[in-house]
This record gives sequence, C-alpha cells and structure tokens, in this order.
Amino acid sequence: MQWIWILLGIFAFLVLLIIGLDTVISLMYRIKSKPHKVNLNKQKFPIEEIHIPVNKKGNLYGWWIPGNQNAPTLILVHGWGRNLDRMTPYIRKLHPQGYNLLAFDARSHGSSSTVKRPTVGTFSEDVLAALNYVTKTKDDAQQDIGVIGLSIGGAAAINAASMDKRIKSVITVGAFAHPVEAMKVEFQKRHVPAFIPSLLFLYMHLRFGFDFDKLAPMNNIRKAEANIFLIHGDKDEVVPVIQGITLKEASNQKKTRLWIVPDKGHSNCETHPDFWNMVTEYLKETLPIP
Repeated sequence: MQWIWILLGIFAFLVLLIIGLDTVISLMYRIKSKPHKVNLNKQKFPIEEIHIPVNKKGNLYGWWIPGNQNAPTLILVHGWGRNLDRMTPYIRKLHPQGYNLLAFDARSHGSSSTVKRPTVGTFSEDVLAALNYVTKTKDDAQQDIGVIGLSIGGAAAINAASMDKRIKSVITVGAFAHPVEAMKVEFQKRHVPAFIPSLLFLYMHLRFGFDFDKLAPMNNIRKAEANIFLIHGDKDEVVPVIQGITLKEASNQKKTRLWIVPDKGHSNCETHPDFWNMVTEYLKETLPIP
C-alpha cells in the first residue's frame, strides 16, 4: 500500500505544480488594454482611423497618416503593455519629413482585438498584416516600406523583415535578442530561483507549443534583407544592452548598425540630443523620399 501513497503524493505534487505554472502564465499575460486618449481633431497631422484584418484572427486598430505622394511608408510598432499613442513623438518628428506613417495597436493592446497569449510571434504577425494593408490599399504610397519598433515591437520588426523582403529598412529601440533572456531578467528582479523560469519555459513549450528559439530575433536577423539600425540604451534595465550586442553579432554585419546610447534606459532613448538626427540620416540613406 505504501507505493500507492507515494504515487498519490507525486500526482498531487504535479497537479499543484501545473496549477502554479498556469497561475504564473496567467499573470504574465495579464495586460490591461488601454485605448489611446489622443484628441485626433487637435493634432497637427492628418489621421485616418483604420482597421486591419489579421489572418482571420481579429483586427488591428490603427492610424494612417499620409505623407508626400509616392513616398515610402514607415510602420510604427509600440512595446509591451502600450498602445499606438506611444508612437506620437515619432509621428511628430517623421511626418514633416514626408513619409507615410502607419501606427497600430498590437493585438491585446489598445483598441485592437485580443489574442489569448500574445508573444513576439503575434506582434510579428501584426507587423506583416500592417505591411499587407499598405501594399494592398494604398496605391499612392511607394512600395518600399520601413519599420520602427520599440522593445518587443523592435524584435517583431526584425522577425517580420526576416520573413518579408518588402521591408527595406528597420530601426529598433531596445529590442531583445531572445524572448527567454528578456523574461529571465524580470524573474531575476523578483529574486525568483533560476530553476523556476527554466521549468516554466519548458512547460510553455510542451503545453502551448511555443518554440522560443524560432521566435528569437537573434536566430532570424541574418535572414533579413533589410538594412537594420539597432538602438539600445546603455542603462537599459528592462532589456540589458547585451541583448542589442548579441543581435549585432548575429546579424549580417554589412547591413546592420548598432548605436549604444549613452546614459539612456529602455524608454527614453529618443530624448538623447543626437537621436533624431541619427534616425533621420539613416532613413534618408536606406529609405529615401523621391
């Protein structure tokens, strides 16, 4: 009879472990969707509200800001837990230069439809959906397209460029090289023993089929034909700068640049006095306006 109690004990432990892991996963994906609060009528640039279908799995809420006729388009991608309002500083700087701009809420963010477990993979699908929207509906826009992405949005931009050569230029700010490494940082901040996230990632792979290596930009960046400009704050505590260095080392060195921004963190690189000049010059070089 003793072996029965041992088996029951093991079973109870596994049940509690699964419940605990499911709870942690649920907390990881608890995103409070916050629609933008921008008064569109008071902006100095014209905004057309749009809805973009995504693989029959919902739609993206977005803004289309037209630029010069036959100008290239820049797709703007926010980070985790944000919405397209995060990209308004970029719109204010880039719209006067003549680019067409498309900003959108990723699924499970802002006013877009939800997805059960958003990842860099779903963000990448959203970028590709925005790309298809431009090429299929905006005949007066040049078909050369760039993507500017922040944090997970930057990681998604790299992945999307690796899958679609219509993307000619990519700028990332604070992008991670591998989603597991990015998540480990958050666990370390909370002093969680290292074996727990390792167990969690294995469980997510077995239960949900997540292939984190396949989703990792470091494993996809070399496949991209686009020119890529990696920007990373040297004081970034959310995605440490080693992630940006890893991306650069994994890339096609001839087509990729890395700028480590001094004294900046994860969300304030655009406040560096050289930031907009660097971005503008890079776009003029890699995605010029006729």
